[in-house]
This record gives sequence, C-alpha cells and structure tokens, in this order.
Amino acid sequence: MTGGYLKGRIRREDIISAAAVVYGEAGYHGSSLREIAKRVGISHAGLLYYFPTKEALLAAVLERRDAEDSEREQLTVPPGLEVLRHFVALAEHNVRHPGIVDLYSRLAAEAVAPDHPAHGYFEQHYRQARESVIGSFRLLATTGELREGVDPDFAALTFIALMDGLQVQWLTTPGDVDLVGSLRFYLRTLLTVPLAPED
Repeated sequence: MTGGYLKGRIRREDIISAAAVVYGEAGYHGSSLREIAKRVGISHAGLLYYFPTKEALLAAVLERRDAEDSEREQLTVPPGLEVLRHFVALAEHNVRHPGIVDLYSRLAAEAVAPDHPAHGYFEQHYRQARESVIGSFRLLATTGELREGVDPDFAALTFIALMDGLQVQWLTTPGDVDLVGSLRFYLRTLLTVPLAPED
C-alpha cells in the first residue's frame, strides 16, 4: 500500500517536471498531454489518471513553482527590508535557473488573455506580490527608511514590473543585463538605509 502510494507520488512529480519542460519549450497552448506523457514514458491514458485535464496539470506546475519559491525564499516574512531582500534573493536564484524564468515569462505573457487557464493564477500572483512590497514600502516610509517624496504604492508597482521586465530582457540577452544589480540599484534610489550589510 505504502509502496504504491510512493510510486504514485513519484510518477506525479515526474509528470509535473516533464510538463514544466514542455511548457518552457512550446508554451502552454503549443504543448499537448500526449507529448508530456511521451516524455515521462507513460501512455496518454496513464497521464490522465493523475491529471484528468490539461488545466489541472498547468495548475500543478504553477503550484509547485510557488511552493518552491516560498519555501526557499520565505516570501511570507513580515513587511519591511526583509521582504525586499527576499525578492532580490529570488532574482539571484532565478539567474542560476533560467529554465524556470523562461517558463514563467512565457506563461505570464500567454495568460494576459482572460480566457487562459492560468489567467486567474497570475492575477492573484501579481496582486500578492504587489501587496507584499507595498506593505513593506509603507512601513519603511513610517520609519524614515524610504526616501521622502517616494510614493510606496507606485514604488512597489514599479519594482514588480522592473523585476519581470528585467527577466525578459535577461532571457533575450543575458550577457547585457545585470538582473540582480539593476534591482539593487533601483532599491538604493528609494531607501535611506542599506538593503544589506554589503550595500
């Protein structure tokens, strides 16, 4: 019983990993469950046992990415400098894993269409990211750690847009774009204190 359960969990994870690769190569709309099943070495019917729809598999890929990011970067820390440090650490991680960034960027672009199955996910993802950074900038404004005259809401919106925009530029011409350095530079223009000891 336990062995069968474990085998099923491993197979499920293999399917999610294969789907992430295929989505990164062909985008969500350009991929098929048959191709993903082929990569895993199972039948189409075998894949449908674990994920009855293409949308269910996409949701599992996105959930895994969020879970890994949250666990690694502890993105749920209380508002303040620590949140900003974690976003920069996430960018540092992403630079070492371009495949994740590529997948995310492709899906985010496709999901601007309201009828895309990941539209709701990205809507919520961006809202949560903005709220986290807005809360941090607002707190820093009250402690004098945000420069006078900086609007916390606009600064947060710009930070999230900058992070995603830099990722796309970096994917296109990685040698020309310092993703992490650019984020640090932007934060330095906003803060009255160092982001980290080395700053």
